[in-house]
Amino acid sequence: MFQLSKPLILASNSPRRKQLLQETGFDFEVEVLPTDESFPDNIPTHEVAGYISSQKAEVFRNLHPEKIILTADTVVIVGETILNKPQDIPDAVRMLKMLSGNTHEVTTAVSLLADDHVYTISDTALVTFRTLEDTEINYYIEHYKPFDKAGAYGVQEWIGMVGINRIEGSFYTIMGLPVHVVYQLLKPFLITQS
Repeated sequence: MFQLSKPLILASNSPRRKQLLQETGFDFEVEVLPTDESFPDNIPTHEVAGYISSQKAEVFRNLHPEKIILTADTVVIVGETILNKPQDIPDAVRMLKMLSGNTHEVTTAVSLLADDHVYTISDTALVTFRTLEDTEINYYIEHYKPFDKAGAYGVQEWIGMVGINRIEGSFYTIMGLPVHVVYQLLKPFLITQS
């Protein structure tokens, strides 16, 4: 385990983010507070993840001044349209049909609240799906229930394995936690091991 100068809190319920942070070698606890994830209409789509991620960090501002708070937010962007988490089966079908045969952007922003400052970095990857058949879309939704995922899919799940034929950028950014960014943000807080 890497030793940090302050205790680390992961402010996310995502099992994928928890798994990735564990595999990175940091000791942490999980604490989540309700956050308004809406954003101004005039904000550019590529800035939305950073805006929401920093909002998630801000709700912790006066709670744990002695700790490091790590938050993240992922958005899937097709053209200028942001695909959030699907509301139901028809919504998931609609999103996957939009992604089918196209390239889209996945932006994950990471925010770190430490020493009364919020540091936010965004990372973007490009994902290309081959044309998906209706039976494949229906099978995926029925068996994997992707209602907790932006864009209605998980890159590490069946639909990603059989449907994605090109990725430009970090696989972990698409999965929801750009580990290389997290490591760089936490590096200043590492206790040097002799």
